[in-house]
Amino acid sequence: MEENLNANKNQELGTIKISEEVVSVIAGLAATEVPGVAGMSGGVVSGISEMLGRKNLGKGVKVEVGEKEVSIDLYLIVDYGVRIPEVAWNVQENVKNAVENMTGLKVVEVNIHVQGVNMDKENKKQEQQVKEEEN
Repeated sequence: MEENLNANKNQELGTIKISEEVVSVIAGLAATEVPGVAGMSGGVVSGISEMLGRKNLGKGVKVEVGEKEVSIDLYLIVDYGVRIPEVAWNVQENVKNAVENMTGLKVVEVNIHVQGVNMDKENKKQEQQVKEEEN
């Protein structure tokens, strides 16, 4: 498990190590906080484009870590009707800020991979319109 640890910082008292999984969870939480993000996707590795629940936030995130830098790939599902470039930019900013503030690692890139569009909100709006028309 030693190979999965990063952020080795020599201190007077010892070394601080932050696992890649921790960085993945931070990035996943920061991404899902952004309006327009429906959830995380399984990504290319698993070949599944289904939305993952909050328990699996790290699963839609791929992290590559150097000694002081980190590169992040996020696999997202966005809500129908949102401006995807705007949502992606907001996710990049939120993830970069969260990871840098919490870990001290420098985020060199945050790559967004939109894997799908969540139609649930659109379907609920249509169902509500039909109910209103019936009344």
